[in-house]
Amino acid sequence: MLLSEFDYHLPPELIAQQPLADRAGARMLVVNRTTGTWEDRMFRDFPAYLRAGDCLVLNDSRVFPSRLLGRREHGTGQVEVFLTRPSSCERASGSEGVSSDGLTWEALVRPGRKMRSGERIAITPELTVEILGRGEFGARTVRLHPLGDLFEVLDRAGHVPLPPYIRRPDTAADRERYQTVFARERMDLRDGGSVAAPTAGLHFTPEILDACRRAGAAIARVTLHVGLGTFQPLHTEILEDVRLHGERFVVPQETLRAMDQAKRVVAVGTTSIRSVESDPAANETSLFIQPGFQFSRTGAALTNFHLPKSSLLVLVCALAGKDLALDAYRYAVERRYRFFSYGDCMLIV
Repeated sequence: MLLSEFDYHLPPELIAQQPLADRAGARMLVVNRTTGTWEDRMFRDFPAYLRAGDCLVLNDSRVFPSRLLGRREHGTGQVEVFLTRPSSCERASGSEGVSSDGLTWEALVRPGRKMRSGERIAITPELTVEILGRGEFGARTVRLHPLGDLFEVLDRAGHVPLPPYIRRPDTAADRERYQTVFARERMDLRDGGSVAAPTAGLHFTPEILDACRRAGAAIARVTLHVGLGTFQPLHTEILEDVRLHGERFVVPQETLRAMDQAKRVVAVGTTSIRSVESDPAANETSLFIQPGFQFSRTGAALTNFHLPKSSLLVLVCALAGKDLALDAYRYAVERRYRFFSYGDCMLIV
């Protein structure tokens, strides 16, 4: 199967550049796999599609200000450092861990070609970044030198990591709107955080979550830290050759129990789908879901609209059926739905 089969035409003006004033005010295209049809609804109707015995699975990973802007310590050129995940190291047991102090990270650096190992980038007076080494596809290993607690320093020095298709600088409002209302209050940066929001979750409000509970659904959580794979295109045309970057995830025991007891698991977002379909005993997943994949838990899913020829669109086609999913996408384009992170959503039942 070829990546070029998972394409559709998207007019640039349909890419949402701002969130709606009403967090829960998005349109929702409901795709029914049994009938092969779809209907236009609003996200506020989402609880009406839940029933007693459902388990609604949310990804509670927290987005952190991972985009750093600074200047070369011995130069004048501006440099962008995009932190993607804590750097891995080998433990004595042979298993993979994270640098003990959480200060060594993988990152994208622009302009990367000019930045050699040993160079330093001054972000603010309380944060300096040192280049340690090169990785594949433009990645770098960097060492952070904060004056004080890293999380607090990043919170002051960093920018919201808006995706590159949002063509504007981040604002103070993005700190709230590019974060789900159920994101964890605090995170351990040694474990990492998300460098992109689990966007299907952005539509939820406390009131909508309460309505889901009243509909009889149990609410469970997973944590998958969205990483580099979200930003990098697939580098092969043949799907069987695709290898995704690993992303750290946790499926708590209480979530496993809730799913085992549920009549249907409704996953919110592709990150939740990949979490519940991965081996829960692992601490990292590089699962690539493509047509032909046998879903073991996911019974329905809420997801935003994804980029053409992306691993996320391939996943949606695996769940909904390739022809039905792509036809629904073309319909969404015709009906002027808003696309991508701050856009509208699709419910697959």
